[in-house]
Amino acid sequence: MKSSEIKEIAMQHYYKTCKAKKADLVRAIQLSEGNQLCFDSNSSGRCGQWQCAWRDDCV
Repeated sequence: MKSSEIKEIAMQHYYKTCKAKKADLVRAIQLSEGNQLCFDSNSSGRCGQWQCAWRDDCV
């Protein structure tokens, strides 16, 4: 997913996006959606969230 798309989603969740890194934004969105904070982490390959919107960018 492109950074501009991620920033748009983050703004819908009321997060400031000006200097945030992609991984930080995605994890903030994951948190607000009630998901595991596994994006770009050591556990991302085995998180089990197969329908996650970030899966293609993560694994």
